[in-house]
Amino acid sequence: MLHIKSLKVSVEGKEILKGIDLGVGAGEIHVLMGPNGSGKSTLAQVIMGQPFYAVVSGRLTVDGKDLKNLSPDKRAKLGIFLAFQHPVEIPGVSMFGMLRKAKQAAISEKKPERKSASLFRNSEAKTNKSVIPLYNRITKGDGFDARGFRAEVLDYLADLKLSGDFLKRALNEGFSGGEKKRSEILQMLALKPKLVILDEIDSGLDVDALKLVASAIKQFTVHSSQSSVLLITHYARILKYLKPDFVHIMMDGRIIKSGKLELARLVEEKGYGLFGSSRLRSNNNILRPSVARGEVT
Repeated sequence: MLHIKSLKVSVEGKEILKGIDLGVGAGEIHVLMGPNGSGKSTLAQVIMGQPFYAVVSGRLTVDGKDLKNLSPDKRAKLGIFLAFQHPVEIPGVSMFGMLRKAKQAAISEKKPERKSASLFRNSEAKTNKSVIPLYNRITKGDGFDARGFRAEVLDYLADLKLSGDFLKRALNEGFSGGEKKRSEILQMLALKPKLVILDEIDSGLDVDALKLVASAIKQFTVHSSQSSVLLITHYARILKYLKPDFVHIMMDGRIIKSGKLELARLVEEKGYGLFGSSRLRSNNNILRPSVARGEVT
């Protein structure tokens, strides 16, 4: 699925990612934890193709396909989905309109000689660090069942405790913080991408909303068993309701330790300061993708 090798990334000449190695297999849930400024969100944006970041060296592939020269909309069509930490408001584009167009474009993309256009909005890329591919042309007669899709989306709305009127609202416009988070999860459920990156989807959520989001992620992994999830977070609290396959600790632009759920519990108990010692930052404790499928060392 996702393979990252020796990835180095800079912004305006400053190195942010300093040699990332990570492997995420099909159907796996990986959690990336770390303090503010460690490079977690930068990694998410780089995987999605945010042009603000410069890839200095390294390799990034999904299902063996090199992402280096692919634009964000091309990556979206490959099945990569990023739930933004700070989603941008898009007046005039309804929630369901966006979902319908994105879903139909994904179906059309899988068919030979079927073309679709896209709109790449990045006017706020530097301030919001957001890249939003929106599909704005749809070909008819591609076998898309709009009525069935709407019924499916309504079921997801009910699971997320959202009303049907939510689909009529402009995308993220006037949404509360919790609604924005659930909007991103709704998109994940409806579009069924192969690689899901959730950037701090748990931030700012109360206990009830956190349980809803965690339940939706579990539902997604059950029904899309070959899809993978990379969950980025500061805290272990969402892991009370969601069991990942692997946990990685990121500090100062590097993944310094990988392990199982016990690693997240260790962070919750001891804090990130535990990983500042030379002993835990030694090479013997840095697990590369080939050996990252082990227990905490």
